[in-house]
Amino acid sequence: MDNQLKPIKTALASYGMSGKVFHGPLISGNPGFELKKIVERRKNESGKDYPDAEIVRDFQNLLDDADIELIIVNTPNDLHLEMTEKALEAGKHVLVEKPFTPTKKEADQLIELAKKKERVLTVFQNRRWDSDFLTVKKVIEEKSIGQLVEYEAHYDRYVNVFTKNSWKEQSGPGSGILYNLGSHMIDQALVLFGLPNAVTAEIGKQRPASEIEDFYDIRLHYQQFNVILKSSYLVREPGPRYILHGAAGSFVKYGLDPQEEALKAGRKPGEQGWGVESFEDWGTLNTDINGLHVIGKIKSIAGSYSAFYDNLYGAIRNGEELKVKAKEAASVIRVIELAYQSGKEGRRIEVS
Repeated sequence: MDNQLKPIKTALASYGMSGKVFHGPLISGNPGFELKKIVERRKNESGKDYPDAEIVRDFQNLLDDADIELIIVNTPNDLHLEMTEKALEAGKHVLVEKPFTPTKKEADQLIELAKKKERVLTVFQNRRWDSDFLTVKKVIEEKSIGQLVEYEAHYDRYVNVFTKNSWKEQSGPGSGILYNLGSHMIDQALVLFGLPNAVTAEIGKQRPASEIEDFYDIRLHYQQFNVILKSSYLVREPGPRYILHGAAGSFVKYGLDPQEEALKAGRKPGEQGWGVESFEDWGTLNTDINGLHVIGKIKSIAGSYSAFYDNLYGAIRNGEELKVKAKEAASVIRVIELAYQSGKEGRRIEVS
């Protein structure tokens, strides 16, 4: 990052879970950003966490403030299009919480507008910087298990009690587990392998009273291997997070990156041991290396969500290339749409 920092004056469009747990701490802990305003329509919860930031009651206040350079649109998914559009029209750079938009058409619309306005537009695909994913990426890149034949990933939760009045449990555009957790898993797969040749999916409801889809089983078909992505809100005893099989061996990884829990506990990015997984969560590699059969633990690479914001600073201030391009986030939405089509029609959908 720049030695001569000029902090980017930033505003949060809401102070829900993503604002409290992710964006607030990551912004305040990064010298390249200054958190100036936070929208809270009725409450004043952010005041105790960020006393120097002004609490405002409506989004329009952010648009009218000429000092605000970057707006983080971390509102319910069905508001992403409208708010991002207004922010870009007002000349602001925009970071959109994932999922980008409910439809690929809407995502493309915003990409064109950002290009026209010459503004930076990106999406918070922070789990590219998970410890486990960075480790899996290295295992694949170094062909530690030889030619990959199957990649399986799980992102499960146990949510058998519904949160009252939570928009995440209400049916609507961009709702459901596939938009919520699937947007991370699909993004990771596209980072590793690009767009698949075809998609097959089963998406549905496992909880009797659920208004939203709460499980999926997606297959992304590539030329020489398949990618399996699975998630459910009714997994109390988690299995492996990643299972990779190759011509020379396998890699199996349990556990979830520790950064989210650390942020919830009030820890700050950059602290000693930040993003470092415990030995118990290191993955197991069983493979052949230079004629030797090797079985053992692989030390996980430390995760760092701060790297996302470091890159965003460089993109806005210095014109650096974005690590998470809006068109990549739009491709995630395209795969989600194809998965829904496959589930509805009960067939494999080719990716044109």
